[in-house]
Amino acid sequence: MSKGANIDLSSLTAATGSLTVALSWIDPSGEGEADVSVLLANVDGKVGSDADFVFYNQPTTADESVRLLGKSPTATGSEDRFLVDLGALRPDVQRVVIAASRYAGATFGALDELCLTISDSTGAELLAFPIKDADSETAFIFGELYRREDSWKFRAVGQGYASGLAGLAADFGISADDSDEQQPDPVPAQPADLPTADGPERARPAVADQTTAEAPPTDGKRPQRVRTAKKKITAPKAAKVNLAENPSWQHARLFPVTGLRNDQEREARATATLLAVMAQVPEFGRRLTARFNAPAGTIQTFAEASFKHGDGKVRPDGVLRVARAGRIWTALIETKTGGNPLKADQVESYLQVAARHGYETVITLSNDLALTNEHPLQVDKRLLRKVALRHLSWAEVAHEADMLCHHDGVVNPVHAWLLSELLHYLRQDNAGCQGFRDMGAAWVPVRNAITAGTLRLGDRRAMHVAESWEKLIRQLCLRLSGQTGLTVAPVLRKRRDGDASVRRLQTVTSLVEAGRMSAEIRIPNAGGPVLLEADLRTGQIETTVEIPAAARARSLTRVQWLLRQLDQAPPELRVEALTPGHNTGPCDLLKNLIAEPGLLVPDDTEQITSFRLTLSSGMGTKRGTEETGFVRSIDLAMDRFYQEILLVLKPDTTQ
Repeated sequence: MSKGANIDLSSLTAATGSLTVALSWIDPSGEGEADVSVLLANVDGKVGSDADFVFYNQPTTADESVRLLGKSPTATGSEDRFLVDLGALRPDVQRVVIAASRYAGATFGALDELCLTISDSTGAELLAFPIKDADSETAFIFGELYRREDSWKFRAVGQGYASGLAGLAADFGISADDSDEQQPDPVPAQPADLPTADGPERARPAVADQTTAEAPPTDGKRPQRVRTAKKKITAPKAAKVNLAENPSWQHARLFPVTGLRNDQEREARATATLLAVMAQVPEFGRRLTARFNAPAGTIQTFAEASFKHGDGKVRPDGVLRVARAGRIWTALIETKTGGNPLKADQVESYLQVAARHGYETVITLSNDLALTNEHPLQVDKRLLRKVALRHLSWAEVAHEADMLCHHDGVVNPVHAWLLSELLHYLRQDNAGCQGFRDMGAAWVPVRNAITAGTLRLGDRRAMHVAESWEKLIRQLCLRLSGQTGLTVAPVLRKRRDGDASVRRLQTVTSLVEAGRMSAEIRIPNAGGPVLLEADLRTGQIETTVEIPAAARARSLTRVQWLLRQLDQAPPELRVEALTPGHNTGPCDLLKNLIAEPGLLVPDDTEQITSFRLTLSSGMGTKRGTEETGFVRSIDLAMDRFYQEILLVLKPDTTQ
């Protein structure tokens, strides 16, 4: 859709139930994420009460017709989502305004690939509205859902405010308090020419002081001020005193891994553990069910339910049911742990059972990763006419638990403890839930063919390795995001990179021609994308980042500025100085530069504009996560580069 356009939602889908609205973006600068907010406005364009303002401190309406679902990583960036049940909205709600805000002075113009998408209850995307003209706004209205007689329409708005979330709230009649929020100097909201439903555009008057405007009192009392400053959530702290008599003693865990003797027991315990936490921690359960377009409601979970199928019975590992406004959304769950693969015939039987019982979805859960909405299994497509087949990796489960437990926070401290216990369980080797851990059977033959010089295009084994490499990078980004709280994602530089088959063919071509696999990873505050390369010919992994040089008068002082920050970095770090128009420049190891910084100064008079830092590590030869495994060596190389290089680099504050 284009800015200002509107469309009747009933013309796009026959599906009923909740809509999922996602606001997505890429944050290349690392200035901080944006946060979605929703305002339920009446016929006068104002909210009925402060309770109709849904944002991070108030994530749902009282009737749960609108509920925030939180942030999720995407292939290239991040998205913030919410569910809206149009049928459950009060009759006086005429407009559902979809907005977002940034804080600490960050603007929407600094975000790339701004886009709004709406999906129906089946997960099918109904519309997309890309926004390309964002500038200095700190709050932004993406669009609005509005009533027109007996149907709902969507309008693409794409206009913003320079006064942040408080200014946006005040313009809709909400008293806002941002006293604890880091905001730029207060400025009046830019007059936003917002179109009315199916009518001409009209200019909303700017509010002189957006942070103190008050909603009209409805009961004669002064309205409560909505606190737009983010609530501070802290993760549970570890015990300060260890009362164990012996260092070998282990703290008792809620979900132990002891006593697990076989794969069947691992799958049963992992399923029961996950489903129990989903039912008890609403924020966590909502984040996972939202991936499958379940409605926002009460979650109940069941293990080992039995269903009649043909002449016998089938027993899925779990059943997930979500109740909302008299309607029940239901899914069957099939779980695998360790290296056990999903079985097509087993999943197809569950699809048949789900269709017969009116269930919406079959969810598979394993250590495999689904990429670009591809399911790891190929099943009879006729079975997908009535039932959706969706996949979830244990790595994605751990990511959501990590983000809530340590970064985004939950309301109840007991819930935070439950999430920490779940995370501890998932990370134990004996649980079998560590995510993608094996490059597959094709890894060793492809590596040997590269060494022998016999690998050629068209080798199916090379395509399998390329797919495994993509999954490994995706999981690496999930793990780093959970550890840091930042949105870490692969970089897709060209439009065609969005095609999975094209990406994998590029990897295969690189393997054949150079024996290398590479990926660029965007880490906020890193100064630039991190290039991760695995050279199968030399057995080396290289991690590289290019950072801007400090604004100093001489090249030597720019080199010295960098070396001061790297005084504790590995001595084998390779440092290269780059000048305008040149892709290479003077280069040497850090251990030599400490004694003689002038080795990096160019011979000509050109000024150093950036530095390229590269750290090499040994590559594991085996295909898994053992000490000599390739997967483990990739994890260790990136962790070392992040801890010893990226974290110590600070931007030049004089620019």
